[in-house]
Amino acid sequence: MSNFFHVESISEAHHIFGLSKPKHPLVSLINRKNIQVNEDFYDVRCTLGMYYIANKSSAEGSMKYGRNSYDFQEGSMIFVKPGQVLSYDGQQSDMPEDGWILLFHPDLIRKSELGKTIENYSFFSYDITEALHLSDGEKQMLNELVTKIEKEYQQNIDRHSQKLIISNIELLLDYCTRYYDRQFYVRTNLNKDILAKFENLLKSYYANETQLSLGIPSVAYCGKTLNMSPKYLSDLLKKETGKNAKAHINNFLINKAKNRLLNSTTSISEIAYVLGFEYSQHFSKIFKSQTGMSPSAYREIN
Repeated sequence: MSNFFHVESISEAHHIFGLSKPKHPLVSLINRKNIQVNEDFYDVRCTLGMYYIANKSSAEGSMKYGRNSYDFQEGSMIFVKPGQVLSYDGQQSDMPEDGWILLFHPDLIRKSELGKTIENYSFFSYDITEALHLSDGEKQMLNELVTKIEKEYQQNIDRHSQKLIISNIELLLDYCTRYYDRQFYVRTNLNKDILAKFENLLKSYYANETQLSLGIPSVAYCGKTLNMSPKYLSDLLKKETGKNAKAHINNFLINKAKNRLLNSTTSISEIAYVLGFEYSQHFSKIFKSQTGMSPSAYREIN
């Protein structure tokens, strides 16, 4: 078999997991204990054509970020959206893991309100290392919701079925948003450490004149350097400071621009170049959006 393939349907996912045919073509709740991955799919990478939410009910040992242990080790969850890459190394545990996997195809929600808003659940773009860690109470709440989803598609389907399934998926995602907020809050000391590292990264970026070769720092660059996904970094900063990563970068750039405008006679275009902007018009646009005036007007009144 090719070492890379695309899983388009719930039925294909069931085949890979060694399960019988699904009860519903667009949604399935899988008990992790029942999974026996087909050997044909060992050591391969795949992209999913569906949403994948996995809950692991137990965690062995200590999960860490740097030298900091994660809280709520009773359970963890990861979220994968269509198009992301997954891989399986073929190692089966002697003891099957508790927990579940919820799969749902985009077609299930395409005409619903959730289909319009699901991109707002930014944790679908987090790395697996940025999992959601659950307390017992949180785990119980989510287990009850997925059980409702399973019961709904296992009984006789009627005109209410799809709406109720989607409503429970949306409620599940809303609770996960709340629990991620809690996770950011209880890790405030770790978050402050990351904030300091982020600010130092921006300072060193310009001290080393990296902007002359790579341009203005991007959220993707900062996230990669700090070993986290861009979405997670941005959400962490937003929870801690009220501003996302892009706003922090822009604020840093504007402060540097102000210093150069007031303490030199360097042209606007040269300042834009030194800051890493490819076009001076882009610099002027960002400066005006942040300050309410153009760079030249700012220089004149100050």
